[in-house]
Amino acid sequence: MVSEKIPSAAPSRLAALCIPLRLATGWGPYPKKLSLLAALMLVLLRLSIGWQFYSEGTDKIQNGFDSSRFLSAARGPFADHFHSVVWDRDGGLRLDDEATQRRWQWYRNTAGSHFGFDDAQQKQADQVLKRTLNQYQFVLDNNVDELAEVDFGRQRLADLAARPERNDVASLIGQKETIEREWRQKLDPILSEVDNAWENLERDMNAVASDDQLRRHGHLELPPLRDQRIDTTVMDKFVPWFDCTIGVLLILGLFTPVAALAAAGFLFSVFLSQFPPATGPTSTYYQLIESMACLVIASTGAGRFAGLDSIIHAAFHRGRSHEQG
Repeated sequence: MVSEKIPSAAPSRLAALCIPLRLATGWGPYPKKLSLLAALMLVLLRLSIGWQFYSEGTDKIQNGFDSSRFLSAARGPFADHFHSVVWDRDGGLRLDDEATQRRWQWYRNTAGSHFGFDDAQQKQADQVLKRTLNQYQFVLDNNVDELAEVDFGRQRLADLAARPERNDVASLIGQKETIEREWRQKLDPILSEVDNAWENLERDMNAVASDDQLRRHGHLELPPLRDQRIDTTVMDKFVPWFDCTIGVLLILGLFTPVAALAAAGFLFSVFLSQFPPATGPTSTYYQLIESMACLVIASTGAGRFAGLDSIIHAAFHRGRSHEQG
């Protein structure tokens, strides 16, 4: 009796497990009606956008990146959402005397254990903390009237935000923008002085450590006060590496649909932050156009033209043909 050979389920299971990878490189076959010139244009488009993301990402890593100013200036129907992710936009955290003192005292104690300060260094660290607390208190005492006006402006803005129906009236929208502009003109100089105190504390506390201690234990950062898990202090560390990663993937043509969709979403969020966009060199229409270009790259599987996706896609195609054969 000849036993019937039962086909193994392993290839089909492997194919199912690889579905996400196939989606990441482009599911369908190569476009059959795409000319050589059109394919070349897709490659150039992919490379140019990839290089832009990569170069901007490396620049942000080298020179630092702060999105708070841009997001603070968000306007339009989505402005409140973008404002909500700006770290300490109203200065409430940095102007909280008790919370600031607790954080700075914690930082001073952490520095002592982090670097292993001796008795002399412990005294120097105490002096640094005392000096910075005096600087902070001087800022608060020297701006009592301004802080009272800041509190009043904050309350006026909160009252306007609690009545969303007023946002449909053009004159009241202009009134809100005027109040906020005047409020920031009073608040920003005070916060700048407070930020200097934070920076001085971190710099001077690390300066107490010897060169050997710094070399062995590394620089100790002073973490800011935060009232939410995700804000610009977190995003600003993530965005530069996001830009670099997207740029590298697009340049290599690797997982191109996923990378291009992520780029399109990021660029479209920039467009929405200034909706409706103004005209001129600062217009976010440019981000909208580039976002649409990323969708073209994603939908055509442009990484399969002179990209690594072509190798992955060809391997799947050969494996499927072998399985069917």
